[in-house]
Amino acid sequence: MKALFEVVILPVSDADRSLRFYRDQLGFELDVDYAPSPDFRVVQLTPHGSNSSIQFGVGLTDAPPGSVRGLYLVVRDIEACQRELRDQGLGVTEIRHKDTNGGWRGGYLPGLDPGRSDYASFADLRDPDGNAWVLQERGYHPTRRFKTRGLPVPTKAERHGSTTIGKRRTSARH
Repeated sequence: MKALFEVVILPVSDADRSLRFYRDQLGFELDVDYAPSPDFRVVQLTPHGSNSSIQFGVGLTDAPPGSVRGLYLVVRDIEACQRELRDQGLGVTEIRHKDTNGGWRGGYLPGLDPGRSDYASFADLRDPDGNAWVLQERGYHPTRRFKTRGLPVPTKAERHGSTTIGKRRTSARH
């Protein structure tokens, strides 16, 4: 089976507050805000450069607000991302890295992975309802600096609009 992972529904208590958080503080792109009736609303946002989106609103899930855990945002420079998000007033934890002494057994040590290895450094944040996100570093290159919330940089084709990224977001496919 070939399939693409597209959407995660987040249980939230206040869609407008969550919209402000994800759009204005995290910098996700707003794809859809559709409310055909008072008892149904879907808000969809996508992190820059991602092919997967989040949705929240009214009438989408009966899960308790703040109950989602283990969502990952992969960033190129976790220090820069942590700093930028903290500058936005967000409570991002201290960075930690995998303790691989004797093979990784799930333990962590404080600070960045000494070799800045892919998938080895982490920090955490929560949305206003408590849905939990993990920042994970991948693709760090000390000679390149990007001002993109530490997220992967779009390709030249994406920057010049020759792909469907952004364009596909105008339709509610999900």
